[in-house]
Amino acid sequence: MVGRKDLSGEIYRQIRRAVLDRRLRPGDPLPPGRELARALAVSRATVTVAYERLAAEGFVTSRQGSGTFVSEVVAQAGRKSTSRRSSTGVVQPRPVWEGIPLLTAFERRARFDFRTGLPDASLFPHRHWRRSVTQALRSSEAAAGFYEHPAGHRDLRAAIARQVGMSRGVEASPDDIIITNGTQQALDLLARVLLEPGDAIAVEDPCYGPPRHLFKSLGIRVVGVPVDREGLLVEALPRGVRAIYVTPSHQYPLSVTMTLPRRQALLAWAERNNAAIIEDDYDSEFRFADRPLEPLQTLDTKGRVIYVGSFSKTMLPTLRLGFLVTPPSLRLALHKAKFVSDWHTSTLAQAALARFIDEGAFARHVRRVSAVYQERHQILADAIARDFAEHLELISSTTGLHLTALARRMSVDQIAEIARRVADHGVAVQVLSRFAVNAIPRAGVMLGYGAIPTARIEEGMHLLRVCFDSEPQ
Repeated sequence: MVGRKDLSGEIYRQIRRAVLDRRLRPGDPLPPGRELARALAVSRATVTVAYERLAAEGFVTSRQGSGTFVSEVVAQAGRKSTSRRSSTGVVQPRPVWEGIPLLTAFERRARFDFRTGLPDASLFPHRHWRRSVTQALRSSEAAAGFYEHPAGHRDLRAAIARQVGMSRGVEASPDDIIITNGTQQALDLLARVLLEPGDAIAVEDPCYGPPRHLFKSLGIRVVGVPVDREGLLVEALPRGVRAIYVTPSHQYPLSVTMTLPRRQALLAWAERNNAAIIEDDYDSEFRFADRPLEPLQTLDTKGRVIYVGSFSKTMLPTLRLGFLVTPPSLRLALHKAKFVSDWHTSTLAQAALARFIDEGAFARHVRRVSAVYQERHQILADAIARDFAEHLELISSTTGLHLTALARRMSVDQIAEIARRVADHGVAVQVLSRFAVNAIPRAGVMLGYGAIPTARIEEGMHLLRVCFDSEPQ
């Protein structure tokens, strides 16, 4: 017996396992309830409950005046299932999963955390958020306990429509908004609605890994298109592409912003080739200079752009809340795709976020953390320009939560070795080469400043510099 909790359940599980493992064979008698209770120092009622559960599930049968015996039928089934379990892999996944890595980048803690995609959790307004969650729990929607519409909580969709309209100029009504479990689910829904297995989707090269792996897992051909200092090279887009996935406001991972002429050219290309554009605006709420170019969605007059947003950078990744802004032509199909995927995102989290936005807490939080991130951005940029000038060329950027620097002379392997060695000193950085799609990998580093305290940036960069200086040229 394990502990003294759920004693009847423990008796049930041990007898059930003995039957399935053939330690108790068909027709074997079980000890009388009174004797087993005495041996285990439990009440007879505890044993009776376990025997009744076993009988209800067909593991044992009771014979009046004779006792309780192992069932013939279930024992035979148990023998077959045991032999199947002992096999070493009769059922196998599709081969595509062999080439898709499982993300492990965030499993190891770092004293100096320059990894990208992480906001500063210590800046999150936990007290106000708890109040929003408490209010949501007391709401009539939570009390009713009904399933939500697949598109999401109406109040949150309205709040998001107002918020992205004011902050990013995105034109959207609540009916255009669909709440998702982060950006990755938004891309999954769009891929299922827009693309058939064998269709081609163009992505920036280099490109964030999870979307590429997602598209590949669905049988979609992923085509990398080069990126330069002005963004995606539209003239390099091949024919036959059904959709294009881009991060125009702050390209991941290079940090460049797609220029207005490139944006106009991309929209024109999509119109000529009857293609959809998926715009991932993942961290552009954080802007440290003049107002950047508006999203592609604001230039689109044909309904070809689907705008995808996330609260993982502005709030916390653990909330798993995102959204997409859909053209009317895709609305119903996306509602159906969300329904068959998971029906709807957590109603409680949605209701809490709606209150958080409507009360002005979200806007205040973004303004407050933007000031902190701007300071870190400047410290990091100055350190690269001052201490790494002979090693790295900083790509100019005034948006988001990371900076990217290209190696001037070092190779991809040398940069990777530096990243490995500096990790031993508690410094976490990301190498640019791992994001290549079809092009030759570029040597460089990505440095996030969302998760590292401001006071630790200089020391972390000093440790990184030591590793650069000790690397053979």
